[in-house]
Amino acid sequence: MGNLPNCPKCNSEYTYEDGSIFVCPECAHEWGVQAENENNEDINVIKDANGNVLQDGDSVTIIKDLKVKGASSSIKIGTKVKNIRLVPDASDGHNIDCKIDGFGAMSLKSEFVKKI
Repeated sequence: MGNLPNCPKCNSEYTYEDGSIFVCPECAHEWGVQAENENNEDINVIKDANGNVLQDGDSVTIIKDLKVKGASSSIKIGTKVKNIRLVPDASDGHNIDCKIDGFGAMSLKSEFVKKI
């Protein structure tokens, strides 16, 4: 069969090559050979909701009220979070570790924050 990449959308191993693109038969996602190379280069880049690249130690602001399991209140929009730590290989999508006043240690998704 060869050395074909897994689908970047659903991680299926049953991909096939159709001309200059790869196709996933399970989710019908199509991507090009160049896109595969670009994805490998950008795999460790974490961006905020506006597309700004985040780095360890950055300060961010919450852009949406976030409910917290086990807590009686939620994290309000506009809450500032200082000194974040990035977790690029988080499997559940929570790729920011931080401490939030009143809540303690927390993991956040980068799609719900914007860089200050």
